[in-house]
Amino acid sequence: MNKLMLGAAAVALTLAVSPAMAQDSSGVKLNLGGHFKGYVNYTNEDNAHTLDILRNTEVHFGGETTLDNGLTVGAHIEALADAGESFEIDESYIYMAGSWGRVNFGDEDGAAYLLQVAAPSADENIDGIRQYINPTSTITSVDYANDIAQGADKLTYLSPVYSGFQVGTSYTPEVAASRSLKGNSMLTAVGTVDDVWELAARYEGMVSNVGVIVGAGYTSTNNETDEWNVGADLDIGAFGLGAVYTTNQTKAGTVDVDLDTWVVGGDYTFGPYKLGLSYLSAEGDAGSLINGDLDRYTGGVVYTYGPGMTFRGSVAYTEADFSTAADQDATTVTLGTQINF
Repeated sequence: MNKLMLGAAAVALTLAVSPAMAQDSSGVKLNLGGHFKGYVNYTNEDNAHTLDILRNTEVHFGGETTLDNGLTVGAHIEALADAGESFEIDESYIYMAGSWGRVNFGDEDGAAYLLQVAAPSADENIDGIRQYINPTSTITSVDYANDIAQGADKLTYLSPVYSGFQVGTSYTPEVAASRSLKGNSMLTAVGTVDDVWELAARYEGMVSNVGVIVGAGYTSTNNETDEWNVGADLDIGAFGLGAVYTTNQTKAGTVDVDLDTWVVGGDYTFGPYKLGLSYLSAEGDAGSLINGDLDRYTGGVVYTYGPGMTFRGSVAYTEADFSTAADQDATTVTLGTQINF
């Protein structure tokens, strides 16, 4: 099914590119954008500073043009701009789109993540589908993004949206950094993740007076690693309620490793304010190697004080229990701002 969809996308793309000239001979012009997410963080946990500053900064370059035949061609580049990151490239890809859908080519998230449903959150930077700010020091960053091939070159096809429905598929030959002068990579050792296929579907629309988003995604790799997700989000007036389940199954040598994650969230929006609550439960099972579970409770408020500008505050309690290590827990309070530019 995935190969059929990608093949159809390639044919459609070839036909769409046939004799077409840009309306502006200068081609694609890149615009500047990005974001700054900065927080003052208080944490109560063992072996950690009580007060610190956490941040995530990115600079984005992007632009597109539309040809006479309706084909849209664009490029997008993201760089990490925090101290110590040496302006490292995070994403870089081109895309082509038309009435037949959209194709992404390069280092961008795959279909399983792009169409994944997110549960409502207190502050999506901290308890969202992808955690950009981890306020705990002794507990690893935890989120529920299905992005096994996140930082690798891939080919993705996203269908047009028909009556609220959209499907997508991705193929990643190798989960490794991009290259240009070394040809194809050498055959890798057993246990590495290659040949990543993703398939996802999503519906977004209104049912009576209720906003409904439902979706599911599946990822398969060459080393017996499989990942899938299913989620739903309902919006009734100013109230939002959603739940997501995702699981990752792989092998560590001959041992089966399973990670199951549940997320439930709700929010209420009034004027420029949004109040949110979320609960995340993650349970890992690696047979005799290690077993553990993690629970995180988060509540917070987001206040929009200008276009693309928000103040954010949240309180979270995280507890992690492990079969072969000391249990860990942390209470955190984060206050900060996000500015999109």
